[in-house]
Amino acid sequence: MVGGWGGRVPANGSGRFGTDQSLRAITGFTGHGSIALCAPSCQSRTRGLRPQVFAEDHPVPIRSLPPFRDLPAFLTFLEGKGQLHRIKEPISTVHTVTEIHRRVIEKGGPVLVFERPIRADGTISTIPLVTNLFGTVERVALGFGIGPEDLRPLGEALAELRSPSAPNSLRDLIDRLPLARAALRTRPAETSSAPVQEVVITGADVDVTQIPVQTCWPDEPAPLITWPLVITCPPGEFEATHANVGVYRVQVLGPDRLIMRWLSMRGGAQHFRRWQAQGRDMPVALAIGTDPGTMLSAVMPLPEGISELTFAGLVRGERPRLTKAVSVPLMVPADAEIVIEGVVSATETAPEGPYGDHTGYYNSVEEFPVMRVTAITRKAKPLYLSTFTGRAPDEPSVMGAAMNEMFIPVVKRQFPEIVDVWLPPEACSYRIAVVAFKKSYPGHARRLMMALWSVLPQFTMTKLIIAVDADVKARDWSDVMWAVATRSDPSRDLLVLTDTPIDYLDFASPKAGLGGKLGIDATTKIGTETEREYGRVLKMSSDTEAVVDAIWAKLGLK
Repeated sequence: MVGGWGGRVPANGSGRFGTDQSLRAITGFTGHGSIALCAPSCQSRTRGLRPQVFAEDHPVPIRSLPPFRDLPAFLTFLEGKGQLHRIKEPISTVHTVTEIHRRVIEKGGPVLVFERPIRADGTISTIPLVTNLFGTVERVALGFGIGPEDLRPLGEALAELRSPSAPNSLRDLIDRLPLARAALRTRPAETSSAPVQEVVITGADVDVTQIPVQTCWPDEPAPLITWPLVITCPPGEFEATHANVGVYRVQVLGPDRLIMRWLSMRGGAQHFRRWQAQGRDMPVALAIGTDPGTMLSAVMPLPEGISELTFAGLVRGERPRLTKAVSVPLMVPADAEIVIEGVVSATETAPEGPYGDHTGYYNSVEEFPVMRVTAITRKAKPLYLSTFTGRAPDEPSVMGAAMNEMFIPVVKRQFPEIVDVWLPPEACSYRIAVVAFKKSYPGHARRLMMALWSVLPQFTMTKLIIAVDADVKARDWSDVMWAVATRSDPSRDLLVLTDTPIDYLDFASPKAGLGGKLGIDATTKIGTETEREYGRVLKMSSDTEAVVDAIWAKLGLK
């Protein structure tokens, strides 16, 4: 389609988005060898992986569950596992859904389906509201089609995508070929038969307020769409391989007006600035309630240049089905529950907030661009997916814990001496990091902390790093505090940096987006780091431990 948008949308028919382009977008293939979609080291791994995962006819490495075509398919699967609870009582979307969700997620409870949600105007919606979809690490893993024990191997695949290694042998190259073919088999496919367009609403009939959108916390100004997959493209580049998919909160201003809140470094905001520089409104689509693989692809830290829509095929285990939006030149997930289409104004803004955030505080009120809704499409009987953000535990913090597991291989690829990294959910899942590593020379801890802040973008917003020895359990606060108390000295082991990039939402920093960082070296000091002999760690002999293990059952102790 060629028109006022100055670009091309792939035509119906072939269902292909360009073989070479798709392979390059998904795998980083450049003609110098394809990269493994699973790290080469996991070809021989047996623990946690299923043998059939690497069979040549299997579409995706690591994945062990059948594909979930859409959100209802995933919910049916979870209900069969006893991980879904239906609430038939009418429940208000103004605060009440949040409080129920908050209590359930604290206990690691099930997905909640509110079958008769009460909208902000007091009427009962015919659209059920789904929350707590990813309220446990297990459900995040299941969304990837794997068990929790396979999150780290999946992270190894992501690490290989970020830093592909050259094949080290003919056998290694042969091992990678089926995986490259898997990338081709799971590239996006276009369809004109889209369940999400069973109902199409345009013109004066557009009314976002008919959707049971939550107002999560007291003193929030309006309902807030919290789980949209916001799809954008650069000017004139509307193919799926160029699309960015991000999750940004969207305030409801009225029946056909929304506020798009995105931070300046996000992909959607970067696309918007390119449109704005041309003085043009930007087409946008909000896909709500897609299959879990597509949702999780949207929140993964993918390498630059890889579109979430193309990567979703590898996560899903089958080709993503995309369809043309009805009023904007974008491709949208054909099996989503709801899609809201529109344009983001190049000139109009509105005050957004205050809203509760993952920090446990309300954000300040700021100006963000206004989106004018041009169409709403949906299934005949859709579901509305929602969540809340607040102080942990909330869904973002649970997803952060799962992503933490996947992130470790990425870190270890850069720094092999690292044994474990923990990003405590209580610290917003990124502001504090505990790093356990194998120390080998004086100053090693200080060098590693500075390297983490400098090399990996994920640590840009981390304002405190605690470095501990490999014998310390990074995820056990009692062990970490013991190391801090016994292996660090404040006059020597604190690394303080000033005027560094910091979380824009961190109002404790002296300036917005600019603040300090602190590193604590809680490692055993070696060589020239100390003139004193460090104490030996107390530990029972292995012989005595074995004796007690052998008689434990006879002692009547639990």
